[in-house]
Amino acid sequence: MSESSPLVRVHVNIEISAASLQAVVANIKRKAGADEQGRYRVDTADALAAMISKFLQEKGFDEFARDVDNY
Repeated sequence: MSESSPLVRVHVNIEISAASLQAVVANIKRKAGADEQGRYRVDTADALAAMISKFLQEKGFDEFARDVDNY
């Protein structure tokens, strides 16, 4: 996103492959590690949201959204 435009949080429903979701969950759990009881204290939904936001910012979603042909 452009530097001059503020970011806003939106809650949406998206479609991603089951394989992508499995990869995100497995990798964020691996990165966070288990606590002493073997539990993973990580919000995988927040991790997925952060990854998608990063992807959209890096891949120029602003330009994509401005192009009427993408609708």
